[in-house]
Amino acid sequence: MRPVVCSVLLALAAGFVQAQGMPRTASPAGAKVYFISPKNGDTAQGEVLVRFGLKGMGVAPAGTAAENTGHHHLIIDSPLPAADMPVPMDDKHLHFGKGQTETTLKLAPGKHTLQLLLADANHVPHQPVVASEKITITVK
Repeated sequence: MRPVVCSVLLALAAGFVQAQGMPRTASPAGAKVYFISPKNGDTAQGEVLVRFGLKGMGVAPAGTAAENTGHHHLIIDSPLPAADMPVPMDDKHLHFGKGQTETTLKLAPGKHTLQLLLADANHVPHQPVVASEKITITVK
């Protein structure tokens, strides 16, 4: 196949793949989501109170399309989901679509990773992604 034809086909394929994702909402420079508690390396007995922090953006319920806002998702023992698709809804991807900023988790004894991800009105991560550092906690 000629190089020009290959380039055109690759460009069309790239456009098709991009079109498969969802539109993304912009996040402001410096926006940050973080854990107020627990802290990386903490050990908990039984239930774990998780408090979410947010800087440079506001919290709004899912379905609310307001500039520089989003709602929290807590990722448990799993990598971040695709940035151009809605966050999955399962026991590893908890949604806080009412605008909640904390939760109490009942986790099995052992080590667990937690990560926060802010998403827009449609549960799609912002551009650029606003995610916390992944932390590890131990439940006794």
